[in-house]
Amino acid sequence: MDLRRLALLSGAYDLALALSTLFFAVPLARLFGAPPPVPVINAQLNGVFTLTLAAGYFWAAGDVQARRGYLWCAGVLAKGLGAALFLLDHFVNGSPSSFLLFVATDGTLALLTLWLLRRPAPPG
Repeated sequence: MDLRRLALLSGAYDLALALSTLFFAVPLARLFGAPPPVPVINAQLNGVFTLTLAAGYFWAAGDVQARRGYLWCAGVLAKGLGAALFLLDHFVNGSPSSFLLFVATDGTLALLTLWLLRRPAPPG
């Protein structure tokens, strides 16, 4: 796995999540065993945020060496903190166990991004 492929994978993941959240917020909440968002606009705003992350990943994939900063912010910081918050919320507030899927996916993407960013950049 290289940074470009990871940026494309992260972008596709966030795009799928964004579109689901924007257009199917209530059924998505039901699927994960959560109550429907009230008001729905709160979930849709999360979809807008995630759509923005996806667009950034696709932009970064165009020149990952020049846009490493974006991958640090979105790929390590946002995904890592998101995974940590999902985990904390599960144990502190009793959010559904299905939310641990986000801990696994976002956490794995964050750690993989960190690992690839810490490797020496290829020459050229």
